Amino acid sequence: MDGPPDSLFSKLKEILRTVAHPPCAIFLAGEPGEACFLRAFGIEVAYLPAAFSMATLKPFAALRPKPELAAQICELPYDVMSSDEARQLAAGNPLSFLRVSKPEIDLPPGTDLYAPEVYAKGKENFARLISQGALKQDAQPCFYLYRQVMGQHSQVGLVAAASCEEYLSGIIKKHEFTRPDKEDDRVRHIETLNSQTGPVFLTYRAPSAMDEFVAKKITEKPEVDFSAKDGVRHTAWTVGDSASVKFIAEQFAKIPFLYIADGHHRSAAAARVYLKRSSSRRESAQTDQSRLMSAATHQDKSGQLLTVIFPHNQMQILPYNRVLKDLNGLTAAQLMQKLDAIFTINRSGAAKPTRKHELGLFLSGKWHTLYFRPHFAATSDPIERLDVTLLQKHVLAPIFAIADQRTSKQINFVGGIRGTAELEKLVNSGEYACAFSMFPTSIEDLMTIAGAGGIMPPKSTWFEPKLRDAMFCHMI
Repeated sequence: MDGPPDSLFSKLKEILRTVAHPPCAIFLAGEPGEACFLRAFGIEVAYLPAAFSMATLKPFAALRPKPELAAQICELPYDVMSSDEARQLAAGNPLSFLRVSKPEIDLPPGTDLYAPEVYAKGKENFARLISQGALKQDAQPCFYLYRQVMGQHSQVGLVAAASCEEYLSGIIKKHEFTRPDKEDDRVRHIETLNSQTGPVFLTYRAPSAMDEFVAKKITEKPEVDFSAKDGVRHTAWTVGDSASVKFIAEQFAKIPFLYIADGHHRSAAAARVYLKRSSSRRESAQTDQSRLMSAATHQDKSGQLLTVIFPHNQMQILPYNRVLKDLNGLTAAQLMQKLDAIFTINRSGAAKPTRKHELGLFLSGKWHTLYFRPHFAATSDPIERLDVTLLQKHVLAPIFAIADQRTSKQINFVGGIRGTAELEKLVNSGEYACAFSMFPTSIEDLMTIAGAGGIMPPKSTWFEPKLRDAMFCHMI
């Protein structure tokens, strides 16, 4: 289908920009070869050609740790650990950024995580790191490169300010739903600190020219280089010369879409802060000419989104495994009988699946390998082909009576970083009855689904290594 006239495109774009939380998705663009569907209505919807939209990235003046203090300051994201785990990690280290990202650790145990004093403590700790000079803001806007090395895996991302407008309009593609309570928490955190302290993890289809630029740049001496306690090495370079800044901006102006890998709540919260502040400015604007001119030239940093953007061919996705509290009244033998109708079963199987549509099942002290029978995966719908979808549709819902994985108390999720030994430990302890080990979702599946406006099932991907909070903060 040919694209609609410019007037229609402009009208659709204007509608999107005025709705903070639209009741349905409106997809303005898609990439060649990607499926096109709108699941909310169960119908296919044509999208506009990708030529109508391109990604916009800007340099920014990052607030960063002093290089010699980076190892003490930078920490894992707030949402990959409990408060107790954060207390243990930050113990004896007054510079730990967990005192900003999880400030309840500096308050009495049992404090409500969403109490006003928690956010106030985070602001106090953040201000202290700045006043002590442990964190310092760069004098001018720059791009940055951020390399992570985890074992044999290495990935280099571009640190940049993306556009909240492009997040709202769909140029930055989502693949997960967000929870309002988690969004609210991040909104309050951003507003209280007046800063985005945890980056959104994006990916893009990498052009060769950008790859060549990055490969050359990282041969230079880095400004920050340290290995964290978990063994992951973190290295950063500044890209501040005008020619390089221009080159990067031009390269990404050719890229139609960016894809959220991790950080859906951070990006949604940043967009909400931006919309709120934009609305407040409009409401308080005066009508005199000088006020209007001031508003027109106002540089609103809340419209920018702190991101680290990695090429799609460097991404490492680990499985997101499942553990079940009980067998829903079945014996182990009865469960295996039901599973036999869905899978071809190797009862002397391996813990780790080796390909798509293959799962591991730990039950009664041993591993079984399960292969989905071909007709279950015979669909062209990219969401329906995912192993996490097939497991939910054919096993968890009908056999274990788990209608919604987000709310069920019968299921829990274990990131692939913990390995299959963690699954065995949980089942052997008696806390859980069985475990399913998954084959990782591919980055191509993620980009295809997100590009078409689809939403993946919960806990479909686990990205490693995790970005460190405080490596780069964006003051808004």
